[in-house]
Amino acid sequence: MRSDFAAAAASYDSAAVLAREVGVRMAARLELVKIAPQRVADIGCATGDGIRDLQQRYGKALPLALDYALPMLHALRSRTPRLQRLTGRGPRLLNADVRALPLAANTLGLAWSNLMLHWLEDPLPAFKELHRVLEVGGLLCFATLGPDTLKELRQAAQKVGAGDTARRFPDMHDLGDMLVAAGFGDPVMDMEMITLSYATPRAFLADQRHLGVRDALLGQQGWRDWRRLLGGWEQGADGRLPASFEIVYGHAWKPEPRQIADGRAVLKFHPR
Repeated sequence: MRSDFAAAAASYDSAAVLAREVGVRMAARLELVKIAPQRVADIGCATGDGIRDLQQRYGKALPLALDYALPMLHALRSRTPRLQRLTGRGPRLLNADVRALPLAANTLGLAWSNLMLHWLEDPLPAFKELHRVLEVGGLLCFATLGPDTLKELRQAAQKVGAGDTARRFPDMHDLGDMLVAAGFGDPVMDMEMITLSYATPRAFLADQRHLGVRDALLGQQGWRDWRRLLGGWEQGADGRLPASFEIVYGHAWKPEPRQIADGRAVLKFHPR
């Protein structure tokens, strides 16, 4: 999948409608949070919409942009204003995997991730790593795809007896449990459905290819099955093909540790 993302760097922006919309909605949620982080990181930054928003919102913070597809970082650099590059105020670019971040423990005030975590087979190691690099009181803010994503295509597959190879995503309750298991305190989860519409199946498939996620999202099967499945995709009242995406939002804080590395409990005494 890394090679698919890398190959999509040049075409990503033309098809990233959903990611941009979700990023706007994530940013609106930050309006309710009063923080002044010294370091912010966009994990899975793609071509940089998220880190640019974070730079505007937290102008005094050091911005870090991380992605495991190097061409995405090259695209981000090309979109960074020349003045920012010359003055050293542009994002620091890191080619890295979220499960092994090249960051010291307790160094981030805010970790932001927009529609990336669902591509992992198991998000728990990523949550543990994000917990490690966040400082005490630091905030994790993310959006990911949920299990009702592309329900129309699943229904079409069932109707025509074609294979359903689309990727399965964890629900928000499972993600909340993972956050607690990773050490986060009192995670807040919610979800909504966002529906895009397409004139033809070809337009939908082209978008997923331009994003570099077609095979990862839809899986692979014979062209006859694809033809039957897409033929069973029911049009909406407007004559277009609806594609629903369940968006799961989460934010969670890193609490003060209850024990230190050697296993001893941390007790705090407050004078009366």
